[in-house]
Amino acid sequence: MKTAVPCYYHLDVDVSPERVGQVRRILAAHLRYWDLETLVEPVCRGAEMLLKAIDEHATDKHTSIEMWWNGQHLITAVGGDDRDLRPDQDLRGCLEHIAAMSDGWGCCATATGSKVIWFSQRARAGERVPLVPTAPEPSLREGLQVPRDLPVAALAATDGSDGVLEGAR
Repeated sequence: MKTAVPCYYHLDVDVSPERVGQVRRILAAHLRYWDLETLVEPVCRGAEMLLKAIDEHATDKHTSIEMWWNGQHLITAVGGDDRDLRPDQDLRGCLEHIAAMSDGWGCCATATGSKVIWFSQRARAGERVPLVPTAPEPSLREGLQVPRDLPVAALAATDGSDGVLEGAR
């Protein structure tokens, strides 16, 4: 298994009904590549809902999708360039579903007037490898048998003492 390494992915797309399925498959492939198989369904479902809502309500269909993995949380952000789209009105039902299925979510406007909707999914305990690397274990080929010329008891007695340990006197 891989150690948890921060990852980032960005995709620009013009949303249409046929592109929604393609984007879902692209996001799923990246999550599987990052060893986040358990997050594929909730993340792709959330992104798919947002893309369908943007396709239905937005006049400007150009959208950016970003995913950040920090080793514990995956944050997915979908940003649209439509200045007239109002998430609090047009996307209310979609945002309710996003809030119910994610660990955290939010919506904000950018300096250019576009909107960004993000949601996060936390990797549950035991689903990812620990962040600290594990020590390598030697294989059987690396372990060598070292022949001993003298038995262990004889080695202890050759140090010039009478064979009794220091602490035993």
